[in-house]
Amino acid sequence: MKDKPMSKKVIIAVDDEPDIRSLVRFCLKSSGDFEVLEAKSGEEAISLAIVHRPVLIVMDVRMPGMGGIEACRRLKANPATASIPVIFLSAWHSEKQAALEAGGVIFLTKPFNPDELIATVRKYITATRGELLIERQLRRLLFMDSWAILYIGLRDFGPFNEVYGFKVGDDALRFTAMVIGEAVDELGTPDDFIGHTAANDFIVITTAGQAQAIKEKVEDCFATKVGTFYNFNDREQGYITVQDPDGQEKQVPLMTLAVGVITQDDGPFADMREITEKAAEARREDK
Repeated sequence: MKDKPMSKKVIIAVDDEPDIRSLVRFCLKSSGDFEVLEAKSGEEAISLAIVHRPVLIVMDVRMPGMGGIEACRRLKANPATASIPVIFLSAWHSEKQAALEAGGVIFLTKPFNPDELIATVRKYITATRGELLIERQLRRLLFMDSWAILYIGLRDFGPFNEVYGFKVGDDALRFTAMVIGEAVDELGTPDDFIGHTAANDFIVITTAGQAQAIKEKVEDCFATKVGTFYNFNDREQGYITVQDPDGQEKQVPLMTLAVGVITQDDGPFADMREITEKAAEARREDK
């Protein structure tokens, strides 16, 4: 018989070392009303995530069987688990870039500071609550006419975070939110909705007639001003230099936006899952 989802907020601690899992569980259970489940591999983490829909996952990188990076990729590829924030916790600092590119929201190094872990978890739990509001708004679309969704993401945000730090990364996200808000204020309607997920993604729900104009406005404003977040040399050359997991340098372009747009006419849609999958597909195809 399939397990039923738990009523408490669930966090999954994933590590092949039992002592690390126990320490993570102790820290998190003492900091809030959470049910902390343990997994010793990437495969087990994915299975638990599908059944229990955790609000967050704390995951090691290197484990027997499926490692954390591959598990994170698979979680992000599944619409049912794509929005779950993944915090990487690992002694392998060389894996940091790959972990962030796989979809991790942050990389903490072992031995970890319990207070830093707790603060980070609280930050992303708060962001996850915003996703619940987004979910309610998306469900409303099944009963509305003439709607449109803009699904907006920042390309190459992970490497930017790696080079410039998470404080500057947060500033870039706030800037993106401001650009979107100004475009919606100017071109949208009072009933439009803007939401920010736990990662570097944004959702705009507007009318079909205004969607394209909002998209163009957001893209133009972002492209014009995003350079201010880079130093002079990076801005002039048009890329930043990072190290890949093998220690080789590679060039990563300055951040751009990927904006997918779908409307009611792209349906019919039977449920919210079909809407989110179509919006994600449209964003992947945006060039």
